[in-house]
Amino acid sequence: MIFWRMSPSRSLNIAIFLGFALLSAGGAGAATTCAMDRAVFFGKDGAVSFDVEIADDDAERAQGLMFRKKLPAHHGMLFIYDTPREVAFWMRNTLIPLDLIFLDEHGVVRHIHQNARPLDETPIPGAVAQDPDPERLMVLEISGGDAERLGIQPGQSMAHPRLDQTKAARPCN
Repeated sequence: MIFWRMSPSRSLNIAIFLGFALLSAGGAGAATTCAMDRAVFFGKDGAVSFDVEIADDDAERAQGLMFRKKLPAHHGMLFIYDTPREVAFWMRNTLIPLDLIFLDEHGVVRHIHQNARPLDETPIPGAVAQDPDPERLMVLEISGGDAERLGIQPGQSMAHPRLDQTKAARPCN
């Protein structure tokens, strides 16, 4: 058995390196640990997670984030539909700017509407006009500007247990 002394700062550097190595070892299709109240996005710079409230019935989806005066950092509301469909949102009675992240049935970001204006009732479509598959299964609302600030882009995958794990681009463990 071999023992060696290591300074606390060197120990921390090695621990950080090993953590990054483990994080980057998972490829695009690698499984990840999921939780119902967390949405995790994977991009070239690593993982970004949000604590989420779920809106999965008509009443919850109709209420959304209306009348809220703030949204904590790394929090959002995940709208989940029973089946993929064309969707559009508006900001009626929504008091804070939001980024809307539209996801397909594989959990892949297909469209992002940045900084939706508070109280604006103009429909926000879940797809651009040229999109050959405009149906969305989920929409995540987060604080306005966070998608760009955190590097979330179309094409990235999200892990969540409510995705059909046999179809998910990033399945859960």
